[in-house]
Amino acid sequence: MSAEAADREAATSSRPCTPPQTSWFEFVLEEALLEQHLQKPSPDPPPVQLIVQFLEQASKPSVNEQNQVQPPPDNKRNRILKLLALKVAAHLKWDLDVLEKSLSVPVLNMLLNELLCISKVPPGTKHVDVDLSSLPPTTAMAILLYNRWAIRTIVQSSFPVKQVKPGPPQLNVMNQIQQEKELTENILKVLKEQAADSILVLEGALKLNKDLYVHTIRTLDLLAMEPGMVNGETESSTAGLKISAEEIQCQVCYDLGAIYFQQGSTNAAVHEKAKEKFFRTKELIAKNGSSSLHFTIDEERLAGYCQACEVLTSSSDDASQQATPYSQIHSCMKSGKYQDLVKIFLEDNLTLSLPEQFRQSVLRELFQKAQQGNDALDEVCFKVCVCNTVCDVLQGRIIDIQFCQLFLKPSKEKIDFLLEVCSGSINLENASEELKRKMAAFLKNLCLGMEDLQFVFMISSHELFIKLLKDDERKLLIDQMRKRSPRINLCTKPVTSFYDIPASASVNIGQLEHQLILSVDPWRIRQILIELHGMTSERQFWTISNKWEVPNVYGNVILGIKDSLTRDLVYILMAKGLHCCAIKDFVHAKQLFAACLELVTEFSPKLRQVMLNEMLLLDIYTHEAGAGVSGERPPSDLISRVRGYLEMRVPDIPLRQVIAEECVAFLLNWCENEYLTMQVPLPLVQTNPYVKLGQLLAATCKELPGPKESRRTAKDLWEVVVQICSVSNQHKRGNDGRVSLIKHRESTLGIMYRSELLSFIKKLREPLVLTTILSLFVKLHNVREDIVNDIAAEHISIWPSSIPNLQSVDFEAVAITVKELVSYALTINANNHFWLIIQADIYFATNQYSAALHYYLQAGAVCSDFFNKMVPPDVYTDQVIKRMIKCCSLLNCHTQVAILCQFLREVDYKTAFKALQEQNSHDAMDSYYEYIWDVTILEYLTYLHHKRGETDKRQIAIKAIGQTELNASNPEEVLQLAAQRRKKKFLQAMAKLYF
Repeated sequence: MSAEAADREAATSSRPCTPPQTSWFEFVLEEALLEQHLQKPSPDPPPVQLIVQFLEQASKPSVNEQNQVQPPPDNKRNRILKLLALKVAAHLKWDLDVLEKSLSVPVLNMLLNELLCISKVPPGTKHVDVDLSSLPPTTAMAILLYNRWAIRTIVQSSFPVKQVKPGPPQLNVMNQIQQEKELTENILKVLKEQAADSILVLEGALKLNKDLYVHTIRTLDLLAMEPGMVNGETESSTAGLKISAEEIQCQVCYDLGAIYFQQGSTNAAVHEKAKEKFFRTKELIAKNGSSSLHFTIDEERLAGYCQACEVLTSSSDDASQQATPYSQIHSCMKSGKYQDLVKIFLEDNLTLSLPEQFRQSVLRELFQKAQQGNDALDEVCFKVCVCNTVCDVLQGRIIDIQFCQLFLKPSKEKIDFLLEVCSGSINLENASEELKRKMAAFLKNLCLGMEDLQFVFMISSHELFIKLLKDDERKLLIDQMRKRSPRINLCTKPVTSFYDIPASASVNIGQLEHQLILSVDPWRIRQILIELHGMTSERQFWTISNKWEVPNVYGNVILGIKDSLTRDLVYILMAKGLHCCAIKDFVHAKQLFAACLELVTEFSPKLRQVMLNEMLLLDIYTHEAGAGVSGERPPSDLISRVRGYLEMRVPDIPLRQVIAEECVAFLLNWCENEYLTMQVPLPLVQTNPYVKLGQLLAATCKELPGPKESRRTAKDLWEVVVQICSVSNQHKRGNDGRVSLIKHRESTLGIMYRSELLSFIKKLREPLVLTTILSLFVKLHNVREDIVNDIAAEHISIWPSSIPNLQSVDFEAVAITVKELVSYALTINANNHFWLIIQADIYFATNQYSAALHYYLQAGAVCSDFFNKMVPPDVYTDQVIKRMIKCCSLLNCHTQVAILCQFLREVDYKTAFKALQEQNSHDAMDSYYEYIWDVTILEYLTYLHHKRGETDKRQIAIKAIGQTELNASNPEEVLQLAAQRRKKKFLQAMAKLYF
C-alpha cells in the first residue's frame, strides 16, 4: 500500500461513523469532500482548488444586528473549513510547486499561517528566535515550509510578469482584481522585510541533520480531536509523512541559492553563497537521485543557475575559469574589452557551443549600452550582430531583423568584416554540402539585395564566393546585376530581395516600447515617445509596464492632462524617478525629476509644486545615504527647505504623507529640537500627526536633563502613545442575553495607527530620540497588571506609573512593538549597553535564558573593553545580576550561580550554597573554583566535598582558599583587586561560552 493510500485509509478509519457534537451541515461537508475529492483517481474540481473554496468560506466576514461588518467568527464551522483546507494540502504532500502554481499569494499565505497555528507555533514569535532542534518534528517542518515559501515568493516576484490583455471592463471584477493585487503587494512587502530572518531560519535548518515529519490527513485528524482524546502521538518523532534530512537539505539549499542569486544583482559577493548552495544541491541530487516523496527540483534550471554562478564568480586571473566561453564573455563585458568579445563570437561560429538565446542576450545588452550614449559601441554591436547572423545562416534559422536594419546602408568596412566572418565560420575542406549551400545562398541573396554594384563586385570577387558558387551561377548573378538600369533611383529598393523588406509597424513599436522600459535617460525617453506617438495615437504608453507606479494622489492630476504625449511623458518620468529612488539610484532619479519639473513648469503650477516636493524628498534620501552616514550635518538650505515644506499652505496641492514623515524624522535626526519645539506653527501641529509627534519627542528630549516637575511634555507624549496603542471596545449582546466585549486592533482613537507610528520610529537614528521612545514603550509594557518580569530602560522614571483604563490598552501589540523597536535600535548601534540590556530583559521575560545571558554579557562587554575594565554599576545592577543568576540556575549551570552570587552588593550565601549542593550541574564545576574570591563560599565547598568524599575536588577548593591574595588580613585594596581580577576572568570565560 502506498503512503498516500495509507493516509487516506487512516483518515477514513479515524473519523467516527456518527457526527459527535457537530451540525449536519459540517459533518456532511467534511465527509463528502474527503470521500469524493480526495479518494477519486481524478477529482473534479482539482484538489488544490478546494483549498481556495474552503478558505474563502472560512474568511467571509460576518454582519451583526446593526449591519456592521465584523471579522470572520472563530466558530466550529470555520475551524472545520480551515482543517479541510489543510487536509487537502496534506493530500498533496505539501508540495510547494503544486500549491504555488494553483494558489494566489494571499491564499497560500493564509493556508501556511493556518499550518503554523495548528502546528503550535506561538503567534507573534519570530521564527529566527526559535530553536528548531528543540521543537516537535511537525512544528519545525511547518516553520521550514513557511520560510521556504516566503523566500520562493520573493524570488518569483522579481521575475517579469506578462500582462494579460484585459477583457470587457466589469467593475466588480476589476475591484476584486485590484484588491487582490494590493493584498499581494502588502504580503510581499512584509515577506521582503522579513527576508533576512527567513534566510537565517533556513541556514539554521541546514545544521539540523535530522529527519522531520510533515502533517498528513491522519495527524490533522488527531490534532482536531478533543484534548483528552490525543495520546501525544502528534508530538512524537514518528507521526506524519517522513522527510529525510538529505531531502530537506537539498530543497533548502536550492531555495537559499535562488534568493542569494537574486540578491547578487545588488551585491556581487553574494553570488559566491549562491554558487555554494547550488553545487551542494547538485551533490545531494547525484547522491540520492532526483525523485522524492516531497519535492522535485527542475534540474535544467539548476544547471543554468550553476553555469551562471560559475561565470559570475570567476576571477580575471583564474585560468581554469577563463577556459569557458561564458566566463570569457562575462570578463570582456565587465572590463570593456569588446574586440576580444568579437573574437570569441567569431571563434564560436566554428564550434557553435553558445546557445542562440545567450548570443541574443549579449547583443541586447550591447545595444542598451549604446543607446545610453556610448557611441563607440555602435561598431561592436554591428560586428556581434554579423557574427550572430552568420551563425543563424549556418544553422538554418531566420535572419534577425536587426541585421537587415544595420545593412540598409552598407559600407566597404562593413562588407569586408562580413566576408571575414563568413570565411572564418566555415571550413570548406571539412564542411558538409548542406552548410556550403546555406552559405552560398546567403551571399547570393546579399548581392541581389544591394544597389551599389561596387559592393556586389566586392562580394562576388571574394575567394569564398568563388569557391562556393559554380561558374555558371556566378556569371548569371553578375549578368543580373549589370542589367540593372543606371538611372535607378538609389532611394528605391528592389523588391526581389527578402532582406530589404522593412519591419512591420508592430515590430518597430514593440522594439521602441522595450527601449522605453529600459531607458533612464530623460531625453531618450522623450524621443522614443515622440516616435511612438507618430506611429499610433491609440495607445496609452504609460500603461505598458506594470512596474511604473505613481501614487494615486498624483495619478489623478497627471491623467487629467489633455495632451496624450505630455501625459505619457510626465507619468513615465515620475514613475521611473520614484522607482530609482526606491532602489537608491539617486543620480538617475534626480535627472528624471529635473526633466519632469522643467516640463510641468510650463503648464501646471500644481504639478510644479508636486515635483519640488519630490525633489526635496530625494535630496533628504541622498544626504541620509551619503554624507549623513558619516555624521556630516546637512547643508543649511536643505534644512530651510524641509521647514518650508512643513509650513507650506498652498491650496489644492496633492501631498504624500511620507514626505511629511521623512521631513519630521530628518529634523529629529539632526537635533533640530528648538525649531520643532518653539517655531512650528500651531495649525501645523493640530493638522499633521507626524509634526505633533515630532514636537512632543523633541520637547521631551530637550527637557530630559531638567528636573522631574518640568516634564509636562513627557506626560503629553505618554498620553498620545497610549491612545495610539489603545483598542476600541464594543459591547455585543449574544443570543443567550450575555454581553460580550469585542476589541478592534489598529483603532482610530489615536492620531495615527500603531503600524504608522512604528514605521515612523524606524526612520529615526538619533540615539537620544530612540532611547526616549524605547523607554516609553518599555514603561507602557511594565504597567501591565499581570506582568511578572519588568524590563529595565534608561530614563524610565519620567513616564507616569499608571493608566486609568488598563483594559483599553492592547498590551500584546505593545510587547511586539518593544521587540521590534529594540531590534531596530540595535541595527543603529549594536554597542549601546542600555539597549542590549532591554533585549536581554525581553529574552528573560519570554523564558529564553541562553539568549538573555548572551545579551547581558554583551552589554557588560561593550562598556568595559571586553571586561578588561570594571563594568559600570548602572549596567550590572543587582536586578541584572539576579536575572543572570536565575538564567544560569534554569540552565543547570549551578557553579556559575554561586560565582554570580558574589557580584551582588550583599553576597547571597543562601542561593550560592543551595546551588553548590546540586550535583547535576551542566557547567565546568570545579574548574570554576579559581574565579571564587569569597572565602566563606570556598570553605563551604571544602566542607561539601569532604562530606561527599570527593577528595580531588576538595583539594581544588583548598588550593583556591590558600592563595595569599585572599587572606582576610590583607588590606581592602588588595582584596578588591583580587575580586576584580577574578570577576574579569570569569566574565570573559562566560562570554566565550555564550557568544
